[in-house]
Amino acid sequence: MREYLLTLCITAAVTYLLTGPVRKFAIVAGAMPEIRARDVHREPTPRLGGIAMFFGLCAGLLVADHLTNLSEVFEKSNEPRALLSGAALIWLIGVLDDKFEIDALIKLGGQMIAAGVMVVQGLTILWIPLPGVGTVALTQWQGTLLTVALVVITINAVNFVDGLDGLAAGMVCIAAAAFFMYAYRIWYSYGIEAAAPASLFAAILMGMCLGFLPHNMHPARIFMGDSGSMLIGLVLAAGAISVTGQVDPDVMKLFSGSERNAVHQMVPVYIPLLMPLTIIAIPAADLILAIVRRTWRGQSPFAADRGHLHHRLLEIGHSHSRAVLIMYFFSALIAFGALAYSVNAASMWIVLSVVFLSAIGLVLLLLPRFTPRAPRWAEGFVPPRYRRRKAATVTASGSGTAAANEGEDADEERVPVTAGASGVNGATALGSRSRTR
Repeated sequence: MREYLLTLCITAAVTYLLTGPVRKFAIVAGAMPEIRARDVHREPTPRLGGIAMFFGLCAGLLVADHLTNLSEVFEKSNEPRALLSGAALIWLIGVLDDKFEIDALIKLGGQMIAAGVMVVQGLTILWIPLPGVGTVALTQWQGTLLTVALVVITINAVNFVDGLDGLAAGMVCIAAAAFFMYAYRIWYSYGIEAAAPASLFAAILMGMCLGFLPHNMHPARIFMGDSGSMLIGLVLAAGAISVTGQVDPDVMKLFSGSERNAVHQMVPVYIPLLMPLTIIAIPAADLILAIVRRTWRGQSPFAADRGHLHHRLLEIGHSHSRAVLIMYFFSALIAFGALAYSVNAASMWIVLSVVFLSAIGLVLLLLPRFTPRAPRWAEGFVPPRYRRRKAATVTASGSGTAAANEGEDADEERVPVTAGASGVNGATALGSRSRTR
């Protein structure tokens, strides 16, 4: 575990330290596209944040290769090298897109080629465990098609959700944390070495996201661009592919006791099939809804619009930061709920906890105008918008209040707007707000 933490910290440090110089390079290179109709930021912001994330990935793999225990992953498996090859290719395509806006079909072809490169080097799905059937061996073509499909779906799901400051990096970091805990448990508890590469990929992915988030949180100073969103999507898919089909029920000795107990104990075998779906559940749902919505309107599935889930949260009145936190909440609920179920599938408390937290999430979702207030003793530790307003003092002229001048974060009534409304160019996609400095 110490070596995983060291790898994570090195990856995060390299990504964080390189993001500043990369931002300056992106400005000089002109990788600052004009604000589009579907964008929610106020002014042109440089892209190419994926450059720093890619070098963070390289640093993490290099450090892991020189550590005592993690070096065995490189000796016994070719999967880290396969990941690096596919990541380099998808990163290069993303950099070109951030600069020159290449065609969507070309990007799709590049994603398939990157997945094929990983398959050729051994990072592929060999078999899948199916409930009631057992382990089903796949032919070479079946494994290749399934691997390529999972990579392409994951990359585009992450790319679709990259619409608000810090959203994609935070959601993928949450997913990677849940996946790391799952893969590490399979490797450490059951002694299955095939899960070690997936644990390494998840630790490095967390480092990449954590190192980039300080620069990308609202208001973002740099965007990861397609070079970053496609990269972290590929790494996330690579971890899922690495562990899927590698869990041997005979090694785990799960076929003991009654049939009912065997079914509950077999949950860790089936979870590799479900975990990749749960960790990208929200991005995948957004992807499917976008395709259906655009096809229904007679548009291309790759046409951009303002109908994504995060855009809808802004339209109903949530602020930028709260919309991101709500997406974080549901991502964590799905990912860690599946993780808890894999640990103890027979516990009713897990189901009840997920239902209770889901209800809390729905309440938060439907209260866009509710602003929590910190107690007075804690007001010095929270942003001004969470502090209690002072009593309004009416001036002699009968106009103006002291609360109106409390600072730039003074709360005003939020007016929901429809997608594509004119004049909406702020990071919160809300109406204009008076601000004083």
